[in-house]
Amino acid sequence: MSSIKKVVLAYSGGLDTSIILKWIKNTYDCEVVTFTADLGQGEELDGVEAKALATGATKAYVEDIREEYARDFVFPMLRAAALYEGRYLLGTAIARPLIAKRMCEIAEAEGAQAVAHGATGKGNDQVRFELTAMALSPKLKTIAPWRDWDMKSRTDLIAYAEKHGIPVPVSQAKPWSQDANLLHVSFEGGELEDPWNAPANGCHRYCVPVEEAPDKAEEITLDFEAGNAVALNGKPLSPAQMVLTLNEIAGRHGIGRVDMVENRFVGMKSRGVYETPGGTVLHIAKRDLEGLCLDREVMHLRDSLIPRYAEMVYYGYWFAPEREALQALVDKTQEKVTGTVRVKLYKGNAIPVGRKSPFSLYRMDLATFEEDVVYNQADAAGFIKLVGLRLKGRMAGK
Repeated sequence: MSSIKKVVLAYSGGLDTSIILKWIKNTYDCEVVTFTADLGQGEELDGVEAKALATGATKAYVEDIREEYARDFVFPMLRAAALYEGRYLLGTAIARPLIAKRMCEIAEAEGAQAVAHGATGKGNDQVRFELTAMALSPKLKTIAPWRDWDMKSRTDLIAYAEKHGIPVPVSQAKPWSQDANLLHVSFEGGELEDPWNAPANGCHRYCVPVEEAPDKAEEITLDFEAGNAVALNGKPLSPAQMVLTLNEIAGRHGIGRVDMVENRFVGMKSRGVYETPGGTVLHIAKRDLEGLCLDREVMHLRDSLIPRYAEMVYYGYWFAPEREALQALVDKTQEKVTGTVRVKLYKGNAIPVGRKSPFSLYRMDLATFEEDVVYNQADAAGFIKLVGLRLKGRMAGK
């Protein structure tokens, strides 16, 4: 007899979790409580509570956690300038620790013995969910049906759903697996599984095709305080509203779309298309402001840690001590990243064209090509001799 009497399932209402809900009930003969996180998916959440209950859930939580997501997860990651493999702004990866955190909290409140997720046995999300559960609620068991059942593909799941009358938002006409939140939307599967295939025409959501973007550029201003965007065009916005508003503005200019083959944590390569319009503009604008405000060696040190920080997020180590320690260093570097950046948006590009800060380290009297009285150019000769001494030494023995 199973010791599992109640399970909390991370539930999206999509293909996988709709079937998983019923599979868990039948396999474990237990109650299933669903948790759906509103992270900015929009209309995808319409009717999700009723659907969960109709599919067999005993209780269905649907919670708007967009502000917590933006404030406590997206913005700290943006302060770190994190890019996985130099391109991916981690829109799926950064959402998982928050979903798993809240799922564990609900499991504790409900007296559940286990949590469950719909991540496949091939992907990264299984690691992210389970590492978070291990870090925050180590006594909870984790159920991962994709590693246990005999269904092998999404084609099998679509057939299962049709057979059992479970409505799902996936069809053979639109076969992509999509994950959306306020930071980004991702597309995987379908024609994208062949890296040589271009994405189909319908493979767009947040960003218009660049060919359809306006022919006239649009200029915006972004105000930052301690590395966080706080106002757009002079209007204060909360973290979530900042990202959502920028998504609309940048998306209509086709900004923030990435098509890449990446290295999954589990050891295989995968191809995905990501749209991160608002996050892309915030990343570019803040990096530009850092050029004005950050000491050279501080910037170079932080930049050297970007790949490591991005790996922590991608691999699922958000609640690990090394990420928390690195975050403290990152946040120290951002204390004076305060100021305003003017950004031109045009045909898929976000181009900084002006920046100012009360903490600017830029000195026009030093940088000018005109005559100055603060810099003795003759000093450079001795400097060059010293820094080049080791290079001359290499040739001495030849």
